[in-house]
Amino acid sequence: MGTGLSHFRGFVAESFRDEGRVESRGEDILRILSVRDVAVPDAARQRITTCTDLAVLDVWFERAITAPTADAVFDES
Repeated sequence: MGTGLSHFRGFVAESFRDEGRVESRGEDILRILSVRDVAVPDAARQRITTCTDLAVLDVWFERAITAPTADAVFDES
C-alpha cells in the first residue's frame, strides 16, 4: 500500500529543479557580462543573484548578450 507521498516528492523535486534553474540563470548572466568585460557593480551582482523570477532572469539573460553596461541589463525601456 502506498503512502501517497509521490505528489509531495514530485512537488519538492520540481521546486529544487526550479531553484537550480534560477541559480544557474543568474550565474549565466554574470558570466556573459564577465566574458564581454562589462563591469558589474556589487549592487547589480546582488540584484541578479537574489532574483528568484526565472522569467525576469531570462529577459536579463537576453539583454546581457548586448548590454553595454550592467545597468542596461535592467533597463525597462
